[in-house]
Amino acid sequence: MPDFPTMIFAMLAAFAVFLWWSAARAAAERAGQLGREACERAGVQWLDQSVHAYAMRLRRDDSGRLRVERSFRFEYSEDGIARHVGQLVLRGDRLVAFSGPTRRDVAALP
Repeated sequence: MPDFPTMIFAMLAAFAVFLWWSAARAAAERAGQLGREACERAGVQWLDQSVHAYAMRLRRDDSGRLRVERSFRFEYSEDGIARHVGQLVLRGDRLVAFSGPTRRDVAALP
């Protein structure tokens, strides 16, 4: 039978893993929402209805607090044939970088 301190440590470790997994899922859902909205605004097709995390690191935010920065990729198509890659970066739950489809607003041109 395991002793009490070992059991407490195991429970705390399991809780930390759960919190990490939950934060990663929340970031992926936020990235998916942002990618989908960008495609809708630009009038392009969001492909595969998903985002893929490809990088993660610790960075400081504007106030100097240490945050997890996660980078995601998604794919979209302007013509239904060619695939293009969009990327976005979340620091915490805040969007800090984006490259992908942009709205082509002819009325805004001089």
